Amino acid sequence: MTGASSGIGRKIAERLASEGFYVYAGARKAEDIAELSKIPNMKGIRLDVTSANDLGAAVTLVEREGRGLYGVVNNAGIAVGGALVSTEEKELQSVLDVNVMGPWRVTKAFAPMLIASKGRVVTVSSISGILSGPLLGVYSMSKHAIEAFGDALGAEMAPMGVTSSLIEPGNYKSDIGRNTMAQAQAAADRAKGTPFEAAMQGFVRAMGNYDNYPEPDDVAKAALHAFTSAKPQPRYMVVPAVGQAAVTIRKAMDELVQLNQGHQFTYDREALVKMLDEALAKVAK
Repeated sequence: MTGASSGIGRKIAERLASEGFYVYAGARKAEDIAELSKIPNMKGIRLDVTSANDLGAAVTLVEREGRGLYGVVNNAGIAVGGALVSTEEKELQSVLDVNVMGPWRVTKAFAPMLIASKGRVVTVSSISGILSGPLLGVYSMSKHAIEAFGDALGAEMAPMGVTSSLIEPGNYKSDIGRNTMAQAQAAADRAKGTPFEAAMQGFVRAMGNYDNYPEPDDVAKAALHAFTSAKPQPRYMVVPAVGQAAVTIRKAMDELVQLNQGHQFTYDREALVKMLDEALAKVAK
């Protein structure tokens, strides 16, 4: 598991360990690794998803210990706030390196063990992988990519008995929120005197509500279901408020309507409703 030191990752790691899974919990700081290793059924390991050395050592460790590997949780992630046209290239590259390349690297490295166990891959995405709002464009770009990663991985690995599930959390406490707050303040300072000054100031004020976000226990519950259910879901949208669910589902429906416009193969309302009924029936099986 990557990004297990705090927030969503810590909750998932603790929940899986409490349910009897032995968890190799990845973190970067020595003190976090030591703390994770104190938890029953858990071993903290150094795992920076941008480091080939860390990843190679993690694979060697898991192979050497001989427990096999039932699943991977891709959780490590970072975010930056700010207008796309004001974002530094190095900031964009850093987010994509961790949020997109990271899950790909980790899953690829452990793929032989996952195929051998007919295991499971759980990747933490976000409702930002469906939505794409102002001043979080870079983060949304990375999570839209992860949505495609999870879908393609599931289709490719299904013949080998490996499942892929995406978890799409809403606003929960996590280190991403805390770290984004500091970065966003710096971006707001840089935006002074630009057309984005007022928007960035509002963004920083909104980020100040971070401490009021709930703990991500429901996210950990979704991860457990993805690991233990006979029929794990391809997607788990997990949000703490009905408004977050409504805006996310509405966005998906708006995109459906947009796709159905302006070409010769549009569907009428009756046909669209029939498609929806068929999709609901498929999920209910």
